[in-house]
Amino acid sequence: MTTASGSPLPESASVVVIGGGIMGTSTAFHLAEAGVRDVLLLERDGLASGSTSKAAGGIRAQFSDPVNIALGARGLTAFEQFHTRPGWAIDLHQVGYLFVITDPADLAAYEESVSLQQQMGIDSRLLTASEASELAPGIVVDDVLAAAFHSRDGYCSPESVVHGYAAGARRHGAILRTGVSVEGIDIEGPDIVAVRTSAGPVRTGAVVCTAGAWSKEVGAMAGVTLPVEPLRRQILITEPLSDSLASVLPSNMPMTIDAATTFYLHREGPGVLLGMSYAKETTGFAHDFSEDWMPDLVKAMERRCPSLLDVGIAHRWSGLYEVTPDNNALIGEATSIERFLYATGFSGHGFLQGPAVGEVLRDLYLRREPPIDVSPFAASRFAGGALRAERNIV
Repeated sequence: MTTASGSPLPESASVVVIGGGIMGTSTAFHLAEAGVRDVLLLERDGLASGSTSKAAGGIRAQFSDPVNIALGARGLTAFEQFHTRPGWAIDLHQVGYLFVITDPADLAAYEESVSLQQQMGIDSRLLTASEASELAPGIVVDDVLAAAFHSRDGYCSPESVVHGYAAGARRHGAILRTGVSVEGIDIEGPDIVAVRTSAGPVRTGAVVCTAGAWSKEVGAMAGVTLPVEPLRRQILITEPLSDSLASVLPSNMPMTIDAATTFYLHREGPGVLLGMSYAKETTGFAHDFSEDWMPDLVKAMERRCPSLLDVGIAHRWSGLYEVTPDNNALIGEATSIERFLYATGFSGHGFLQGPAVGEVLRDLYLRREPPIDVSPFAASRFAGGALRAERNIV
């Protein structure tokens, strides 16, 4: 079930999930589906109101780290089956991801990544510049050395995925409560005993932190170090394309990324969604849209897709990446206290990994072996300097 804002919280719960984005709702769904009773999800705002709703919606298995490849691949299967489990329309477009490569060092790295992906059963491949141009004819490829492509990658609606998981969680008996802030976690000895909220305390012996960019604060409530920092990222959607421009940027073009600059674009309705990282952005909870990144964006567009420079902007927004020191996620269970689980710090690829991570957290909670070994992503890796590099960051 779900509880309306203002109605009493349950006095107790088997497990409290903190955060109502893709990670939280996926976790609540998979826990409740597995028969865990009294699952309670708390979100201080609305479902999908944080980073999830600001995501570009990309889904892919093209990564350089084997754990990310496995999580992305399992996520792809879940998105493909989402219409039946949990049962929701998510506007799925499996048009592929196309990384265009212009730097010899990048090419060597992508050759290695594609080889690893293929070894793990992913049908990715390297294309010539001419083959890339056939898939995305509006992209300038005169300096492209090669392009990495996987046809099952693509994009879908982040909000729809969250609400689909939320509906599925409710059907299986979970309680999802919005408008409730977590104010503290009570611990006795090694055990969690309660979560204190703006709507009162809830007795529980287990907490799952899926609070995204706010996870450091939630972890601190339990004495758990989660090295996550917020970093603003911005997205634009253009006005509708002219017929001539739509012919070279067709609706079935891949999600296309310039590997050298991170400039990316995909069709979004009658227009184009586009964005890129900004090298001078500093960490912090800045939510306002800033013009500071525009010169870099325009320069990247001039080089890779100059025809878009003459198209007006219809929508724009900013959101928060949740970044870690090595741009890889934190997934696991704390060792300092009992039953504090976490999934955060995805550094831009959390949405696409949400389905698989929900399964992993379910199994960690049930103390059984998860489908993917995420132990390399334990938060404790930083104490020993065991950083894991992920090259395929967008």
